[in-house]
Amino acid sequence: MADTFRIASFNVENLFSRAKILNLRSHDNIDDKLAKVDEFNKLIHKTANFTTAQKDRILELYGELKEYIGVRENRGKLFNSSKTAVVATSGKHWDGEIEFKRDKFSEVGRENTAKVIRSVRADVACIVEAEDRPTLKAFDTDQLNYRFKYEMLLDGNDPRGIDVGIYSRFPLGGIWTHMFDKKGNSTIFSRDCPEYEIHLPDGKSLFMLCNHLKSKGYDFGGTANARRKSQATAIAEILEGYNLLNDWVVVAGDMNDRPDSDPLKPLMDVPNLFDVLELQFGGDVSRRWTYEYNGKFDQIDFILVSKPLKNAFKKAGVERRGIYKLKELTQSTNGQIPVETEFDTVTHWTDAASDHGAVWAEFEL
Repeated sequence: MADTFRIASFNVENLFSRAKILNLRSHDNIDDKLAKVDEFNKLIHKTANFTTAQKDRILELYGELKEYIGVRENRGKLFNSSKTAVVATSGKHWDGEIEFKRDKFSEVGRENTAKVIRSVRADVACIVEAEDRPTLKAFDTDQLNYRFKYEMLLDGNDPRGIDVGIYSRFPLGGIWTHMFDKKGNSTIFSRDCPEYEIHLPDGKSLFMLCNHLKSKGYDFGGTANARRKSQATAIAEILEGYNLLNDWVVVAGDMNDRPDSDPLKPLMDVPNLFDVLELQFGGDVSRRWTYEYNGKFDQIDFILVSKPLKNAFKKAGVERRGIYKLKELTQSTNGQIPVETEFDTVTHWTDAASDHGAVWAEFEL
């Protein structure tokens, strides 16, 4: 029996099957396209009769977006057969939804993602932005040499099909979903906050709560911070079902915000819950960053652990070598961030493993 085990959390940036609209280099371009998708979606589902101006706008938006989306018509018709005219009189006279077209991914990028996962040597890993369980299994078979005997992913709330899953070398026990949890009439989690029970070799149960909280981008209506805070509060409430002084509990994933942010405060203030990167590096953000955007280096990916895991903690770190232009990015900080170099196979942004680093932590059994 091994004396130690490792936990990791990695946002693989939807590598397994990427929505084409998300496969743009510029976040600003993605935001613009998604804003138009949101406008288009609201227009085509209006219950009042479409005006001539609204029909013209539907056609205009579809013309701009048809490279990235399709419209599935389940009942009735929105468009004529050539999609040159809107034939539905309102959103009540047809039924269907937007489908995001998928893009080809880089095989080099897949290998670089595998390099990151192999390098952190995880026994249990929270995988963010995966497509489905068969894809996780195939990736383990094709790229990871059957490292993980078990994998699980529950199809969550994200209409683009980017969900949170888990890899484990140890058997899985109970699995609980929170995709149906609501606050008022609104679903709380953008994807899900699944709870996975893992049976460790020494007989203990490890409970993993995997997350991908609401992004700061794609913030139509200025509600992202409030949504993320609601999600952080909900996770804190789920944790009330555990005894964090005795149970082996992990909250992992991409929280899309800094440790000291107001939206994450309800979660970060939970008693007897500890950030492994803070245990390793203290308050040194230069060693804790997992994501860079517009010259800002932040920790937005986390492994938070209960008191027994803190007591078993040995070391932690961030594997960033799958990030494109890592050396150039870190050199640009004039010593504020230690210089690191990407894998020599990361030569283009499409070949990057992710724009996130993978967080890992090692514990004694």
